[in-house]
Amino acid sequence: MPYENLEINTPAPVLSWANHPLGSDETKMAKNVASLPFVFKHVALMPDVHLGKGALVGSVIATKDAIIPAAVGVDIGCGMSAIKMPFTGEKLEGKLKKIRLEIEAAIPTGFNENKEIEKSVTNWQHWHNFQYLHPGVQDLENKAMKQMGSLGGGNHFIEVCLDTENQVWLMLHSGSRNIGNKLAQCHISTAKELAKMAGNNLPDPDLAYFIASTPEFQAYWNDLQWAQDYARFNRDVMMARFKHIIEKHLAGGKVTKPLLQVNCHHNYAEKEVHFGEDVYVTRKGAVRAQTEDYGIIPGSMGAKSFIVKGKGNAQSFCSCAHGAGRLLSRNKAKNVYTLDDLIEQTKGIECRKDNDVLDEIPGAYKPIEQVMENQSDLVEVVATLKQVVCVKG
Repeated sequence: MPYENLEINTPAPVLSWANHPLGSDETKMAKNVASLPFVFKHVALMPDVHLGKGALVGSVIATKDAIIPAAVGVDIGCGMSAIKMPFTGEKLEGKLKKIRLEIEAAIPTGFNENKEIEKSVTNWQHWHNFQYLHPGVQDLENKAMKQMGSLGGGNHFIEVCLDTENQVWLMLHSGSRNIGNKLAQCHISTAKELAKMAGNNLPDPDLAYFIASTPEFQAYWNDLQWAQDYARFNRDVMMARFKHIIEKHLAGGKVTKPLLQVNCHHNYAEKEVHFGEDVYVTRKGAVRAQTEDYGIIPGSMGAKSFIVKGKGNAQSFCSCAHGAGRLLSRNKAKNVYTLDDLIEQTKGIECRKDNDVLDEIPGAYKPIEQVMENQSDLVEVVATLKQVVCVKG
């Protein structure tokens, strides 16, 4: 679907792939961001766009010589990992519950952490840079080590899926855990303090920013890159454990070579070239979709998920959606739906069916098929997946 140039009066245009009008709060949030003087060209909104903090989730914001820490958000480097395994669905028969229970035993969820630190975590090459991170996190190194290889809570998940050719896929969604959250909070607080001291008249305090070449910008950029690397490796550690469990049940423990591997962020910022200029690109709930980039776009529990390849659409800053996008907040979902609704909507999926996961009920999300239809000019579908096992954070 081609984008729509929203009819709002802002210095930078807002291009939307959502194919529906924004609500008044969403419109205000889009206008606030598009009014900032350092926004480059325009703001791009992905098909799964919805309310966030400071900026809409599903925003792609390119900036010149400035960055907004709260636009990146507190789950720095949150993203997806998926691998295609050389097994077909028949091998899973009768094993789904055992697989789910083993995943839950092997990978801590929620606020939990690993009791022991495994060798691959200890050997991670970026621990020697921990001493250069923000002073406010210097007492968290041991916790960060123990949380490396843990899922977290909220909408984070681990899934066994089957594609349309009955091939087994492993997929998970997680980020930089407590250490990324704390780093983000430290820098967001600094940005707000600087804005207050400078008397900046921001449309929203959460749009406080750092100017490139300042010490505060350099400190944030350093910590941001570290946390993004942590998040990516965190997914690698979990995926290795996950793969080992699947190999135990499907291949007698024999190590197998994946047919395809994808690992992508969807809450992050990078320096990129767009329209011939160097810019900082913040993707808040969006995936990079340059030509030949592989990405992962999950639906809710019980819905389809998609492995995609980017088309390099310049107007989207080579980006696409990161999921279905919420229709209802977590609290609203718990008030609207019941446990019976959850059981009905997740029929046929091996997952926990209790009130603790009710906020992630499929009905709380937009239909993923519509999201995919709205971004046919951004990505092509490589594989369509359906969950058979789901572990929620």
